[in-house]
Amino acid sequence: MKPSGRAIVILLAAAALASALPGQRRDFRLGERDFLLDGRPFRIMAGEVHYQRVPREYWADRLAKVRAAGLNTVGTYVFWNALEPEPGQWDFGGGNDLAAFIRTAQRLGLWVIVRPGPYVCAEWDFGGLPAWLLRTPDIKVRCSDPRYLAACEAYVLKIAGVIRDLQVHRGGPVIMVQVENEYGSYGNDRDYMLALKGFWDKAGIEVPLYTADGATPRMLEAGTLPGAAIGLDPGTNERHFAEAARLERGVPVFCSELYPGWLTHWGEGWARVRTEDFLPDLRWLLDQGKSFSLYVFHGGTNFGFTAGANHGDRYQPDVTSYDYDAPLDEAGRPTPKYWAVRELLARHQPPGSRLPDPPRPVRAIGLPPVEFDANASLFDNLPPAVRSPQPGPMESYGQNHGFILYRTRLLGHRGGKLTVTDLHDYGLVFVGGRFAGAIDRTKNETSLDIPGGEPANETLDILVEAMGRINYGPRLLDRKGVTDRVTLDNMTLMGWDVHPLPMDADFLGRIRFGRRPAERPGNFFRGRFEVRGAGDTFLDMSGWKKGVVWVNGRNLGRYWDIGPQKRLYCPAPFLKEGANEIVVFDLHALRPAPVAGFADLE
Repeated sequence: MKPSGRAIVILLAAAALASALPGQRRDFRLGERDFLLDGRPFRIMAGEVHYQRVPREYWADRLAKVRAAGLNTVGTYVFWNALEPEPGQWDFGGGNDLAAFIRTAQRLGLWVIVRPGPYVCAEWDFGGLPAWLLRTPDIKVRCSDPRYLAACEAYVLKIAGVIRDLQVHRGGPVIMVQVENEYGSYGNDRDYMLALKGFWDKAGIEVPLYTADGATPRMLEAGTLPGAAIGLDPGTNERHFAEAARLERGVPVFCSELYPGWLTHWGEGWARVRTEDFLPDLRWLLDQGKSFSLYVFHGGTNFGFTAGANHGDRYQPDVTSYDYDAPLDEAGRPTPKYWAVRELLARHQPPGSRLPDPPRPVRAIGLPPVEFDANASLFDNLPPAVRSPQPGPMESYGQNHGFILYRTRLLGHRGGKLTVTDLHDYGLVFVGGRFAGAIDRTKNETSLDIPGGEPANETLDILVEAMGRINYGPRLLDRKGVTDRVTLDNMTLMGWDVHPLPMDADFLGRIRFGRRPAERPGNFFRGRFEVRGAGDTFLDMSGWKKGVVWVNGRNLGRYWDIGPQKRLYCPAPFLKEGANEIVVFDLHALRPAPVAGFADLE
């Protein structure tokens, strides 16, 4: 298909426009049909890269590859919970430095779309909302609950302070800001959406705002805002764009998310999107002169405890890798899909221009099997307990992530059917110090049978792993740990000692390692390995059961033997020349298994 006449006009106009040059003040606004840069039609050709999922040392590498693919813009979500882990405690340093990411994009000739939420979804824990919101028992989110709105306003003002001077009309590369995310898939509180828009206006954000929703009448009616551009997730044909046109808003409509890949949950096969299935949609958008953003162009990694979850007929936590089958793989290397996109986009560049070559891939290295020289039982390293009449969710103890141990003394019943209402998300049950079994939310499990003991059982321990908070749909209020009560043969168990286990740097630093053989599940294992010459690697955890890995104190994320992910990405900036330390916490293993490094995810 030949480009339409309107597409040719936009392409020729783009030829006269310089890229996002630092310090050059420009004008970007919404026309009735087109985005206008300095008064002339401009087509956004964007690729999504979430800066908080990528080591800061690699931002320039990934962004240069975005530009080399023929794209002119990068979009990025902003994860509120990573920036404000505790109320009023802000962290914009290191990998959270949004301003540095935006300036890097500008230096490499890219415009920037900022997607700050406050809710973003993104297969990220709680959709980017901070877990401390859940410490308020009756709070409601993504609506006009005044407590939630007050937190949102403080967040918007903080983000606006970062991007205000980086707006295009002030010499920066930021051309648009998104309001909320796919709100029409969740709710219909117009006052909430208007309040968010008012926060941005009040904070001095003058670039156009936009919304992003599915291309259905109900979603667009509930999720869009007058005066804001309309994004479609996705918009890949005339029917999709016609749905938005029926609103008669007089603003541009664009494909805000086009999916070259897809997400993967634990226990599934890797999600794959074939290049030949995805390219026709991109080709249609290009031929029709439509603006678009590829979600995602490079996914990165859900390091630490940041992966989210979905919930349909059961709980579905996301894997640690956010490879997403994207054009750039988890380690930022071009895939065949990348080269296919680049070849197509090369035919839609301004006349006389030539795409730059992408940077060379970062070096990948293998590592011989690590030798583990020490171990420690979690039960020998418990922090002080909080006394509770009944168990409460993790958030009620001021804890955001990690694990939590609930302990009580059995009186009355000593055996029978143990029911946890509800256990979020994976729990090990110990009776009289002996492992009795696991309760797995992904299987809709809530109970197990406890045999009576001789001598009589005295203690009950429930060790709970909090996996990803739900990030999409109506079940967002996903508190962790034991969320209500525990019964044994219908008797409610009272009088609990609760040990929060955040598994953060302070907690890890207090672990007392030794060499005594492990006697029951729930153990840390420490090893050391040498690195000669920096490079990325993937640590193979296929010999382990379920747990978390740290390298030099950096949390690489979760592993689980149900797959499909068996290897965890360890980027070169996490490694040191010479001696390195690895710590593995496994819920089930009594002895360590080999851990070697490989060049690829599979």
